Amino acid sequence: MPPGSRYVALGSSFAAGPGIDPIVHRPAGRSARNYAHLVAAELGLELTDVTYSGATTAHLLDTPQDGVPPQIDAVGPDTALVTITAGGNDLEYVGTFVRGSMLNTLAKPATLFGRRVANRIRARVSYLKDDAAYQAAAESLIAVVENVRERSPGARILLVDYLPLVGPSTRPRLDVPLNEEQLPSIAIMADGLAAAFAQAAAATGADLIAASAAGRDHAIGSAEPWTTSFGLRPPGVLGGVVPYHPNAAGMRAVADLIVARLRA
Repeated sequence: MPPGSRYVALGSSFAAGPGIDPIVHRPAGRSARNYAHLVAAELGLELTDVTYSGATTAHLLDTPQDGVPPQIDAVGPDTALVTITAGGNDLEYVGTFVRGSMLNTLAKPATLFGRRVANRIRARVSYLKDDAAYQAAAESLIAVVENVRERSPGARILLVDYLPLVGPSTRPRLDVPLNEEQLPSIAIMADGLAAAFAQAAAATGADLIAASAAGRDHAIGSAEPWTTSFGLRPPGVLGGVVPYHPNAAGMRAVADLIVARLRA
């Protein structure tokens, strides 16, 4: 990618980088050290970063978010590079993990309330097991890529999937406040999301940056995690973080994957 090329970053919080200082756009939770900024700095690209925490694929395509136009409006004929990280909010992936963790923290799993928490997580995963939701996410990602191509036929498009939150080192109850029955459900959702990205890349010819695979040994509970764990403290207060999101090391790792692909 030649220096000076225009780069547009699209995506949700896993691209925006909430909780990673310095934050340059607080409503979006957008960090100056998210992967887009790191890639742009390393390759000398002209960055337009419209990533926004909470964004769904609809917010990329055609739906304003908090009064902000759809993200894809930032793509124009002169755009040379586009990265896309979205779809997790379509599936309520992180939201399911956060809600379950919060409720488990506030209620003992053995109580009636605790059993209701487990049932909610199972119900969400069961809803997604029919593949219809994952297929819809894949089709939405395909639509984003196709719309980018319409706006900028010469742009290189990278689908950057989600860093894994749970992996071989993640211990239920110890590393995350989910039990042995609940934790595998989150892994099932992560696998489905990764498959949606792979399907979209295969269907469109876009490059796939498989952060989900690269980060497998850097999930919560590993020696060098690339994502945050769960906590009730607000970000920046006594070590509080935005739960279940990339940390600075994770953003650096994703940026390195992207740079390596662009230089290959």
